[in-house]
Amino acid sequence: MTPPAPSPTHYSAPINFDGWIQAHADRLQPPVGNQQIWPNSDLLCTVVGGPNQRTDFHVDPLEEYFHQFKGNASLLIADRGKFERIHLREGDIFLLPAFVRHSPQRPEAGSLCTVIERARPIGALDAFEWYCANCGGLVARREVQLQSIVDDLPKAFASFYGVPEAERTCPHCGSVHPGRDWQAWHRLCAERFPGAAGPDPRVTQ
Repeated sequence: MTPPAPSPTHYSAPINFDGWIQAHADRLQPPVGNQQIWPNSDLLCTVVGGPNQRTDFHVDPLEEYFHQFKGNASLLIADRGKFERIHLREGDIFLLPAFVRHSPQRPEAGSLCTVIERARPIGALDAFEWYCANCGGLVARREVQLQSIVDDLPKAFASFYGVPEAERTCPHCGSVHPGRDWQAWHRLCAERFPGAAGPDPRVTQ
């Protein structure tokens, strides 16, 4: 009996990962940047490619597993008004606890990371937050009943980046979040919070 052809939508014979990467290479770079392997599974297995341009912080109600299998990346962590960076070098794996506010930073073109998450039960909401790079205060928060990582994230981002400047003004210090100008946000963040721009201690000089 001939086994079923490998399918990217449900259970099937094994899928050759390198072949899958090649077939979806156009979606693993801007402007899309990610692709879910099995859309109908209980595990959300997503491959994410760089470079990206993010200033949002994701709050996942469940754990996330990262395998940085090509190139280097990092997770910028927001915690009690400060920012710190977790470096993901090629070959690293990392398990992120639930509810840790994190902003994946992928500066290298062609970098690739597998991210595995659990499907959210109804009522378990994800959130996307934007913080002030000047003082570290919360500027905005959007909650989402996540159903599709590929489709729902751009909508959440647009709901913040499309608002007037007054709605991007920090209620704590009065600075204006630069919105889509991610370079301006990261430049100020690095100046104000040295831990956010710290070098990877594993990199030898």
